[in-house]
Amino acid sequence: MEGKKDRILVFGGTGYIGRYIVKASVSLAHPTLLYTRPLNSQTPPSKTQLCNDFTSMGVTLVQGELEHDQILKAIKQVDIVICVFAIPQVMEQLKIIDAIKVAGNIKRFLPSDFGVEEDRIYPLPPFQAVLDNKRKIRREIEAAGIPHTFVSANCFGAYFVNYLLRPYQKSHDISVFGDGETKAVLNFEEDIAIYTIKVANDPRTCNRVVIYRPSKNIISQNELISLWEQKYGQSFHKNFIPEEEIVKLSETLPHPDNIPISVLHSIFVRGDLVAFEIGENDLEASQLYPDYNYTSIHQLIDIFLVNPPAPASAAFQ
Repeated sequence: MEGKKDRILVFGGTGYIGRYIVKASVSLAHPTLLYTRPLNSQTPPSKTQLCNDFTSMGVTLVQGELEHDQILKAIKQVDIVICVFAIPQVMEQLKIIDAIKVAGNIKRFLPSDFGVEEDRIYPLPPFQAVLDNKRKIRREIEAAGIPHTFVSANCFGAYFVNYLLRPYQKSHDISVFGDGETKAVLNFEEDIAIYTIKVANDPRTCNRVVIYRPSKNIISQNELISLWEQKYGQSFHKNFIPEEEIVKLSETLPHPDNIPISVLHSIFVRGDLVAFEIGENDLEASQLYPDYNYTSIHQLIDIFLVNPPAPASAAFQ
């Protein structure tokens, strides 16, 4: 007989990837709590609706500010904490760390990583500054002795396929960063979320880094465009943006607009997602959970053909 499921608290669960993680936690039968700022007349209707949807799914809303006593009260009710704050809020996690230290009951904390493996790469300065903050959070967690799992989920697949191919546009032009040959890793958001809930509950992943790099999702921009052309039945014109231009933009665009272009350089020009080998001491999600049938990039393209998405912004996690 299966034991009692761990209770999971998600910070940032109404954000882009956060909502997938909340749904994955519920789908895997975990009692799920969502920490959110108080809902009121100033709350965007879309967020209010999302919270209502979560409530109907059985999610417990915990409404509070990012203040110690309120965070501590919520953390004392759960076993696992997952944070999916966006870039501007990363350092707010220090408040969560402080509360976890005082509470003393948390079995696992997953901080807001969910992108590149920040301890192994050194991108252009605007993106480097973001990763420096994420590294500070990792080091604080380690120094506090908090049981943790650090997640390197690589690219949000649907988001980046949408951003790169722009299927909602009628134009036959597609921008390519660099020469288009650099490999990236594009993982479907639903799979990222399921893997995240799995690793949060897995004894093998305690105090380890888990990299989400399934073999079927490693692809270059040129390969992605070719695949899109085959499935779409139409050819596209590629506008190549040279590395020098991308670097220049990272130096001249105002903050925070210089961050997304630096992220694109890291992923699609430098190839930081695959710049290191998965070694015998590394944990890779699809190898940890071989029975889970993740969505391949081919299947993701098929989803896009059936349900074209809305325009993508450049507000990366």
